[in-house]
Amino acid sequence: MTTAHNANSYDVICIGAGPTGLACAIEAKRANLRPLVIDKGCLCNSLYHYPTNMVFFTTPERMEIGDLPMTTLGGKPTRAEALKYYRRAAEHYGIEVAQYQLVERISGHDGAFTVSARDANFTQSQNGAPHEYHSRKLILATGYYDLPNFLNILGEDLPHVSHYFTDPHTYWNEDVVVIGAKNSAAEAALDLFRGGARVTLIHRGAELGRSLKYWVRPDIENRIKAGEITAHFNTQVLRFEPGKVIVHNGGGTETLPAFHAFAMTGYHPDFTFLESAGIQLDPKTRKPRVNLNTLETNVPGIYVAGVLVGGLHTGEIFIENGRFHGRQIIAAIAGREGPREPAPVAPPGE
Repeated sequence: MTTAHNANSYDVICIGAGPTGLACAIEAKRANLRPLVIDKGCLCNSLYHYPTNMVFFTTPERMEIGDLPMTTLGGKPTRAEALKYYRRAAEHYGIEVAQYQLVERISGHDGAFTVSARDANFTQSQNGAPHEYHSRKLILATGYYDLPNFLNILGEDLPHVSHYFTDPHTYWNEDVVVIGAKNSAAEAALDLFRGGARVTLIHRGAELGRSLKYWVRPDIENRIKAGEITAHFNTQVLRFEPGKVIVHNGGGTETLPAFHAFAMTGYHPDFTFLESAGIQLDPKTRKPRVNLNTLETNVPGIYVAGVLVGGLHTGEIFIENGRFHGRQIIAAIAGREGPREPAPVAPPGE
């Protein structure tokens, strides 16, 4: 049964406007429910902050939601093509999206939840206007890309250190350090090299990550072998200083010049937010306590979707299988039999 048509009352509120959150809202709409999607950033905020030239490690049909076809110029979707597709999907189904609103608190109970949010304009987010929404059910689909895995070392908060890479142009003819050896680090290093930067790759392990995309591995290996990208393996970053990265390896301590340093060390879900909603997490895996058939958590009426289901194992769930979570959840909410969680497929990268 649909909630009475109060302007701020909904049947389902999805927190997170990525592909999974949108897929959940679309399934709700198809079930004649009234959904709202809330995000602290823009539509598909995480995808928007992916590298400008990123190409997904998948085919377009595996990123589709709402049975809408995705068209691409090449065999694999680009970041720009994906963003355009998800905008059109939201428009096609008339999904109501509250962008740039940070959810601060969830209260209430199954059938009568209150979501308290505040305008998040990235400069005065704590002074933004408050918003209050009401819903029978909640779906948390906040992903993980907004929270980087910090190195927790001195100088990590300096302005020349970041955990996201977007575009190489501004680093032309400059010394740039990239920390990490998985796909995100390797692709950033290659993009920066081709953009004219002098690139040094640092990794605490002995070799490049085993999960490198099949077309990325020979490229980065050849650049390193040719001396076009300098690589330091078995090397620990000790601290950052203005214009410098201090590292330690078998040869002792070394100072590397760094106009900018990219710490591409991965990301994790917002476990604090989940726990604040009363959701129980496994102490080791941080996976939420959830019914795998319905994806309802231990808190009645609150469901999780997308990468949140995997806890710390963020490589288990991605757009390709997380997009189906909406069908399970909405089937449970609507009281009908839904599909089981699909098996994981090859990841699109990091």
